[in-house]
Amino acid sequence: MWYDYYYFILVIPAMLVSLWAQIRVKGTYSKMSKLQNTRGLTGAQAAQRVLSYYGINDVRIEPVAGTLTDHYDPRDNVIRLSQGVYNASTIAAVGIACHEAGHAAQHAESYKPIAVRNAILPVANIGSSSGLWIAVIGLMLNWTILVQIGIILYAFVALFQLVTLPVEFNASSRALKVIDETGMLQDEEYKGARKVLSAAAMTYVAALLVSIMSLLRLILRARSNNRR
Repeated sequence: MWYDYYYFILVIPAMLVSLWAQIRVKGTYSKMSKLQNTRGLTGAQAAQRVLSYYGINDVRIEPVAGTLTDHYDPRDNVIRLSQGVYNASTIAAVGIACHEAGHAAQHAESYKPIAVRNAILPVANIGSSSGLWIAVIGLMLNWTILVQIGIILYAFVALFQLVTLPVEFNASSRALKVIDETGMLQDEEYKGARKVLSAAAMTYVAALLVSIMSLLRLILRARSNNRR
């Protein structure tokens, strides 16, 4: 019962991929944060250019504490950029700031995957905090209905991660498009920004992989229990 080989063959490899993705994004960010862009654009200025490109006039840009804490908050209509991005004129700062402004553009245009993600979010939050525990308790007590409830709840976590991918990829695509068309970065600088955003995107792919493998583990454990 307690020797869960599904965890070792499914979840641990996925977690190692996630760890690799985190290391990669931090390494790429660190490297590109040391390279200044030739136009001297700060992250805040770059984000503003993306907003102007899409004709968005009601979104504020503010600094926020921390590293890689950049995000767009649709509730307050504000882009919050971390200390290493807001006033920094590095290649990484431009790429990250434009990505967050890309999210603002998505909301302004009512990008459909965001609406789907927001609809899933409440159940996904429940599944993330309690889905696994409910399923594990059900397995321990051999209560099939409890296992099924846990699996269903956790399935929404995987679904949320899946829907998040096009949202993040699209925001990066918008960012790189504006960077290219407005000439914010030169050729090699543009490639550097793309590397930063590609590395960040891999963390979302890895998160999806972990959730899928965790879900598959629960399903296989439940099937094994039913055969006993």
